[in-house]
Amino acid sequence: MASGLTKGKMATVLSIDGGGIRGIIPSTILGHLESKLQELDGPSVRIADYFDVIAGTSTGGLVTTMLTAPNKDNRPMYAASDINKFYLEHCPKIFPQSSRNNFIAKVTSLFGKVTGPKYDGKYLKSLTKELLGNITINQTLTDVIIPAFDIKRLQPVIFSTDDGKENISKNALLSDVCLGTSAAPTFLPAHYFETKDADGKTRSFDLIDGGVAANNPTLMAITHISKEILMGKFKFDDMKPMESSRMLNYLRIQDDTLTGDASSVDIATTENLQKLVQIGNDLLRKPISRVNVETGRFDEVQGEGTNEAALLRFAEQLSAEKKLRQGGKIPFRNLAFAMRVFLKHFTTLTIQRYRQTDSGRAKKSKDQYNKKSLRGDFTVECRVSESEEQRLVVEASRAWL
Repeated sequence: MASGLTKGKMATVLSIDGGGIRGIIPSTILGHLESKLQELDGPSVRIADYFDVIAGTSTGGLVTTMLTAPNKDNRPMYAASDINKFYLEHCPKIFPQSSRNNFIAKVTSLFGKVTGPKYDGKYLKSLTKELLGNITINQTLTDVIIPAFDIKRLQPVIFSTDDGKENISKNALLSDVCLGTSAAPTFLPAHYFETKDADGKTRSFDLIDGGVAANNPTLMAITHISKEILMGKFKFDDMKPMESSRMLNYLRIQDDTLTGDASSVDIATTENLQKLVQIGNDLLRKPISRVNVETGRFDEVQGEGTNEAALLRFAEQLSAEKKLRQGGKIPFRNLAFAMRVFLKHFTTLTIQRYRQTDSGRAKKSKDQYNKKSLRGDFTVECRVSESEEQRLVVEASRAWL
């Protein structure tokens, strides 16, 4: 672990809630975020390249796995933009509507605790085993945290990449972790599997949906990072526990107004699945909102724009952090954002401007500024006309402030 220590300024965490077929909504949001990252850094980048920890519960655990499980080229098995295709293709088979529409299934739904789950889970099990094969949780491309609940021990079980590397009995197959975290009570059967410890002793797991323990796994992710820091195992060698100033700005995107079929976890009709895709797209255009602790509802935050605009800013921050760790140059779309990042992280700012001349050739000018010269008159010195094509480059010096 020590050899992997990295110079970085911020820890980055992605947290994905549970919700059955409603996993389409966060997948739509993540597809948009990944597209913005690709505009900044090229078409080959993936969500897993930017986050230190990705946490997911239930269907969020499935999304987490798709984003981080390695393919034969040791790159993420799924691009974020492909996850919705997975949901649209497979959800009708995981939650066959014939089970909802016949009389026996309705009785099962009413007395699920007595007669068993509504769905047998066979298709999900075979699909997961086929896709993930023998990949174990310690092989994910970035650290993951996926909770489940053990109904025999009556306690949460938290699977993570780091635990899988250190404790062989927690290094479960990703397919088993996925089936455990998504085994929603009354909908899908509990999932049983076994692992062995270093001495060959068997450890058994009897798991149901991780939402029983933590439907929103954000706190688990932050707690995990704090624990790693305390033990000296986190990838940053100079970060302190609960150093919140070194987490990227917290952004939560959620629609708490779902009603009817859209609020269900298993109505996997083509119409409803497409409706959830549209809800995800509409959510991008909605204003940023935060939960009101008095009412429990989400209220619009004045002056902060839409979720789509926030994701663009977030993508720029993630891209900047990634390049900072690599010691590279960081392009920014606007001067104000470059100034904010510069004043926080760097000692030298290089600005390159490109202007089309009459001959059609691009004319480049280059200026350098330091922190002292930028404080106070930065915006005046660097103001350019709207007709110019401008590119900003922030060069990280090796002096970490």
